[in-house]
Amino acid sequence: MTVSDGGPSVNDGAEATECSTLSLDDGDIYVCQDGPRDAPALLLIHGTASSTRSWAPMVPLLTGSHRVIRVDLLGHGRSAEPADGSYALPDQARRVGAALDRLGAEHAVVVGHSSGGAAATALAEQRPDLVTALALVNTGPSLNAFIAPESAALDPSQWPPTDEQLRRFASTGFSRAGYQIPEELLGDVRSMTHHTLTATTRATLSYLDEQALPDRLTALGKPLLVIFGEDDRRWRSSSAADYRAVPGAKVELLPGLGHSPLLEDPPRTAASLLAFTATHA
Repeated sequence: MTVSDGGPSVNDGAEATECSTLSLDDGDIYVCQDGPRDAPALLLIHGTASSTRSWAPMVPLLTGSHRVIRVDLLGHGRSAEPADGSYALPDQARRVGAALDRLGAEHAVVVGHSSGGAAATALAEQRPDLVTALALVNTGPSLNAFIAPESAALDPSQWPPTDEQLRRFASTGFSRAGYQIPEELLGDVRSMTHHTLTATTRATLSYLDEQALPDRLTALGKPLLVIFGEDDRRWRSSSAADYRAVPGAKVELLPGLGHSPLLEDPPRTAASLLAFTATHA
């Protein structure tokens, strides 16, 4: 069953934004579509403690040549947050694949930001027929690349967090001078339960611990673009070089940007993506 999320909103392109909730067996998944529905599909997957909103500044830059599909992973945004649900990345990927099937998308270039890149990889492992190419944005290749946070983790006894706690938690996600974190992104963290936040974080660490992404991607043999903000404070940007082990991989470092180039400089990030999809969509 598909439940409409209110009326569509206009988005500069020939087709309006269409958002809906897809009822899957193990939880409702929220999805949005923009751009011509007959154009090549471009799937955007957010990172931990984020949602479809994190891609909003990029969407108008991509819809000229793509059917842009965004999804809230289980536990995030406006998707369900079941206390007994599985947040393991293979299960998240299975739900995304089911959502694309419901939407009638037979093939897609899949883009993932941060842990969303790991989810994109898991999707390609499960559905190589569906994923034509992969683009990873500031996705750590292995646990060795992780930068441990200096501040303490969010306290479950003080949930939901205060605005100050949220801003401190989110601050390492950005590095561009003068960048102001949008309130709606802080709201994405606030709307999560502490359980879903910790469960989804552990799921990514478990997936990377099981096997590094370059090894997984080499086995897949899919075209690969890796974009990394050079001033990332969550994953060492030098680790982007690890992806060069994947045959044919293209790796781009973006000076002056941090962990979230899709938000810190959407035009620059979109330009890299569009150059890649022009060849592989």
